[in-house]
Formats: sequence, C-alpha cells, structure tokens
Amino acid sequence: MRDVVTETEESEASGESGTDGKDGRAGDDRESGDGEAAGEKAESAGSAESGKPVAGDEESEAEDGKSAAGKGEGEEAEGTKSGAEKPGAEKPGAEKSEGGKPAPGPEAESQSEPDPRSAPESKSADAKAESKPDPKAESKPADAKGESKADPKAESKAADLKTDPKGAPKTAAPTAEPEGKPKADAPVDQPTAVFKAPKPAVDQPTTMLKLGGGSKNDAKAGPKRVPGSDESDAERTSKFVALKPLDAPETRKPQPKPQQAQPTQQPPARPQSPSQPKPQPGAQAAVPSADAVDAVDATAPVPQAGPERTTQQPLPPKPPLDLLAELTNTPPPPQTPLRTLLRRIKIWTPLVVLLAIIFAIVQALRPLPSPALALSAEDTFTFDGAKATLPWPNEGQGWMDVDGIGTMGHFGKQTPVAIGSVAKTMTAYIVLRDHPLKPGQEGPKIKVDATAEKEGSYDKSGGESTLNTVKAGDYLTEKQALSAVMIPSANNIARLLARWDAGSEAAFVKKMNATAKELGMTGTTYTDPSGLTKTTVSTAEDQVKLGRAVVKIPALVAITSAASWTDPSGRNWPNYNQLPYTMGAIGIKTGTTTAAGGNLLFAARKEVGGQTVTVVGAILGQHQGPSILDTVNAVSSTALKAAKEALTSSKILKKGDVVGYVDDRLGGHTPVVVTKDVTAVGWSGLRVELSLTGGDLPHSAKAGTKVGTLTVGDGSRGAVQVPVALQTDLTEPGFTDKLTRLG
Repeated sequence: MRDVVTETEESEASGESGTDGKDGRAGDDRESGDGEAAGEKAESAGSAESGKPVAGDEESEAEDGKSAAGKGEGEEAEGTKSGAEKPGAEKPGAEKSEGGKPAPGPEAESQSEPDPRSAPESKSADAKAESKPDPKAESKPADAKGESKADPKAESKAADLKTDPKGAPKTAAPTAEPEGKPKADAPVDQPTAVFKAPKPAVDQPTTMLKLGGGSKNDAKAGPKRVPGSDESDAERTSKFVALKPLDAPETRKPQPKPQQAQPTQQPPARPQSPSQPKPQPGAQAAVPSADAVDAVDATAPVPQAGPERTTQQPLPPKPPLDLLAELTNTPPPPQTPLRTLLRRIKIWTPLVVLLAIIFAIVQALRPLPSPALALSAEDTFTFDGAKATLPWPNEGQGWMDVDGIGTMGHFGKQTPVAIGSVAKTMTAYIVLRDHPLKPGQEGPKIKVDATAEKEGSYDKSGGESTLNTVKAGDYLTEKQALSAVMIPSANNIARLLARWDAGSEAAFVKKMNATAKELGMTGTTYTDPSGLTKTTVSTAEDQVKLGRAVVKIPALVAITSAASWTDPSGRNWPNYNQLPYTMGAIGIKTGTTTAAGGNLLFAARKEVGGQTVTVVGAILGQHQGPSILDTVNAVSSTALKAAKEALTSSKILKKGDVVGYVDDRLGGHTPVVVTKDVTAVGWSGLRVELSLTGGDLPHSAKAGTKVGTLTVGDGSRGAVQVPVALQTDLTEPGFTDKLTRLG
C-alpha cells in the first residue's frame, strides 16, 4: 500500500512545481505558504465559482507544527509520479467525505487514525484516476502560486490557481525519469511541504521557510532536477531553522499518537478535476502505511518544555548588595552618606586592627639598635696663658709635635728638600715592620754579600759613611744591621737590608714611597734606601709624621736612643745624634750632605701630670757653622728643651663627674662618669679636645660597668685617656619604646 495523498497534497505539489507562474505573481506566491493559505481562499471562492478548484485548508497544520509540511514536501515528487506511471496507484485530490463534506487534510490524518468512512470513496477515486488520466495534466506544469512558506502571513492569503479552458485545475508535471531506471536514493536535503514516499525519520522537527527564486521560463520548462538526486530545484529551496538544539533529548523522542483526531474545522471538498479519476463504488480507501505514520509522527511539533533556551552574552556581574538582595528577596537599602560611612567602618576596622597587631608584633621582635656613647660635658679645654713660642734657627724649616696632643710650633716653608741620611729612618721602619723584633732581640741573621763588602770601602774613596769592617760571607743579625744603619749611618748596610727585605734596591724604594703615602707624607719622595742622592726629598712636617710612628716601635727606640754601638769586630761607633747622651733624647736620626746641609729628626719623653708625653721634632736645611752636623744638633737641642719646658698639666675633671650617657637609640639615656681625675697635658694657650668613645655596648648592664673611654687630645696613642663607667643600671628599652620607634 502506498501513502494516501489527498487533494490538498496535489494542491501543494502544484504550488511546488509552479514556483514562477505565468502571470508573474511568483513573488506573492512565496508569501502564501505551501497551499495552506490558498486552501482557505479557495474555499470562500468556491461558492461563487463552482468551476474553480478549492485548496484544502492547512492552517491547522501551520499552527500544530510545520514539520509535517516539511515531510510532505519531500514526498511530493514520488506521489505525483506514482499517479502518472502506476496504473494501480491511487490519484490524489479526488477524495470526498460522506455527505459532500471535504475530507480532512493530510496533516489532520497524520496525527489521527484514518477514517473508515472515507475508504470506499478513496478507492473509487483511485480507480477513476487509473482509467482517465489527463494528458494535459501530465505534460503541462500547473500554473499555481509559488512554494509555500511557514509564515503567519500565509494563513491569511488564498492560492490563486489557474484553470484550463475545460475548468479543471492544472496538475504538476511529473518528474521526468525513464521508466525502469532505479531511482537514486539520494539523501533529502530538507523536507518539503508535501508528503512523499516514506523516508528515514527526521531527527528533529524543523521550521521550514520556503524561498522562491525561479523565473517564468523555469516554470514553463518544468521543475529542474539535480543530477544524482530525485529532487527539483523547487524542492531544494527550503531553509531549515532549528526550533530546538539538535541534541536535545525531547526533540528525538517521538510523540505518542492520539487515539482519534478531532478536527475543529474540516476543509471543504475540492471540485473534481476531469483529469482525476472518480472514486468507484466499493473501492476501499487507501490506508497510510506504518512508515508514513511514523514519518509524520517524527516530524510532528514537540511542545516546548520550559522557557526556550537561547544563546546570549552573559550580563555583567551585579554589585554584592544587589546579589544579596536577590537571594534574600530583600531590596538593598537606599544609599546614604551615613550608611556608606558605617559600611566603610565595618570593612576597614578589622583590617586596621589586624595591621596594628602585626605592626606591634614586628616592632616588638625587631632587633634593638646598638647603644652609643654621647658626650655631655664640654668637648674642649683651653690652657691658661699666652700661646707658647719655641726658639727656632734662622734658616731651613722645622716642626714640633707633642704626640697625642698636637703641634707645639713650626717654622719655615714646608717645601720638599734633600734630607740625606734621615731617609734611613724609613729604611729601618720598613724592615722592622716586615720583620718585627722585641727590645733586646737580635733577630734573623743576614749574610754579607760582596757588594756590601765593596761598598764598605766607599768611606775613603767616596766620602760616604759606611761599615768597613764587614767581609763577604760574614753574618749580621737584624738588630746589628739596624744599629749599623741608625748609629754610624752605614750606607752599604742600608742597601744590604733593602736587598734582603725586597730582593732588590729598586723594589725596596717602591716600598718606601708606598709607606710614605700611607703615613700621609705628601711632600716626600724616596729614590734610594740610604738617602745619599739629592733626589730623595721631604719636609720637616712629613719627617715628624714618620718620627711619631717610629717612637711607637720599642725595638727601634732602643736602638736610636743609644749613645754608641759596637760592631761584631769589636769596633765602637758613636751616635752622630748627640741629643740622646746630652739630654736624654730617644733619637732619632741625623743626615748631613753638601746638598742637604745638616738635618735632624729627634724625639724626647717627659712625665707631665702623671702622663708620659713624647715630643717629636725635625729641623732641616742647616748650612751654617763650621760643622753642619754640630749646627743641627745645637739648634735641635735648643728647640727640644724649650718644648719640654713648655709642657704643663691641668685637672679638668674629677672622679665621678658625669661626662656623658649611653643612648639606647630609643629615647633612653643612662649617664656615665669618669673613674678617676682627668688631667690634661699641654702648654699655655693650647686648646685640647675631649671625646667619648666606646666599643660594643650592652643593652643592659649594672652600675659601675666600664663602657668607654674619655680622651683628651687628638685621639692618638699619646693622648690622655680615662675610663668611664655607668652611673646607674642600664636597662633594655620597654615595650612602649619598641612600639613607637621609627627607622
């Protein structure tokens, strides 16, 4: 059994094949629908013109679901071909219900069981269609309105069908396919508005919008067929718009078939066309196959469950108060300055409290700063009387310092001049610095080389002062060699020490200049270890700086303060410096040459106010007198005596006097006192400085703990220094002090 194709289907087929009608109304036909709206108008026009056919009313199909029309459109071509080629096939469009009432449309039948009352009439119509086919209907395409659309406008318009001169409506030309050729089972691009042979069930219902685009010539020529497919261009112009997502479960589930369709309005019967066979009596109506019913059910519209899901851009997030209001169904309170202030207080107060707690913990656990000593007493003291003056010679230059206190006086312009053998002071200082000795210690032995022996004879040939009693291969101790350099001023032994210490005389000279720079001797240049060359120059001020460093080496002072020295051969050599044995001076070195004149670097010590002070002086460039050596010794002795006599002392602080405090750097001060009387040493008119120094101070200590030193003078080793101690207990800073500290 093939499908039952009603009169309405033929009308839809006519509308499909005649997309572009002869009367040029193809544009209006696209809006009329798939013959459904045309059926309504044809029904109203049927009473006036009995000769014109009336299209079936398919308005209920568009309202109930447009998917049934899509499936029917896919079956149109096969239904038409079946009526034309198969003699036993039933011709659509000739069926009437009992009593002259029009039979229900195909859509109504697709959703209800077939009516047994219409079966005999359907069979008779099939028989007539078999016996009287209309050649014109088979060869000439129907001039009906264009393809239908599932559009609401289509429900209000009627199809304007043209009739032939005999009054019969033109039928659609069947698809031109050769008989006997198997029809290609090409996949349906989309379902059309008319029922077709059963096809595989559609996965989901769709909304079909038919778009007409053919020309009049295309309508005359008949529907075009796509190669490899049994569908015409008109059938391939449908556009699918998915009502539901393709994978939605509800769209794939077939709806249950109703027990019996109860159409509210039956479409009027169409006038029978001559080309259509009349139903014969006793003919049984064609019953739709199960496949056709399933296909109709599969394309039946599925009711929407819940709101339709749409794709849209997410909305921006709402403020927290609005979201809270939605959750609690309570509208947010109106914004006021007071509410805003309270909200900010509620938000920020816990944060501020938390930060305060963290700050307090950090401040309490931070390492304490190191305490420091601060001076609270007067930082200077001036001795009474006029400024002291010293008796200086009329030529050359001179400088006089009291070690640790300051400069007592100076004269002459401090320009670099030749200094002669005074340069040997630097040679002895470097050797003892690199190879230190204790007082009375001989030190390592130094082998006398041939050069030293040869240079020992320069005392006769070159007029140098040398040690001429040594031979190559002899050994001198370090102390003996230093004594030979500082007392008889032996040039050959000075060069021997330079080679022994640095490997060569040139390397040793580099050491001499480097050491002079370290001591701040900016006006001094050494070119040889003995000072014989006149290019070795210095100033009185620079030589006093060197002398202050020398008097701090006891082993060297023990050598320079001697009146004479006896060499290994037993010969006694007197000291060219007369001050040690004439006035108890401690050195240091003389130097006399024709170019340099008489030069002397000297030093002496004196006990003043319980303190031992050292006076260091230098006088250079003495060229007067019968002997420049005697002249320099004489003027130096006079200046040194005057300096020693000018020294005096004065008590400036008593034991227990507060001189400062310990600052814990957090605002706490603990006073400190001197542990004994403080006596300053100086001379009249001298202004001395007081300073308080300390080492690593504790954060807490008991009273009486020594925490530093009070220094009166320039802060060097020779200055007056008195310990200071805590007057009260030193305590660690409290929590409040720790909490409020900055930096």
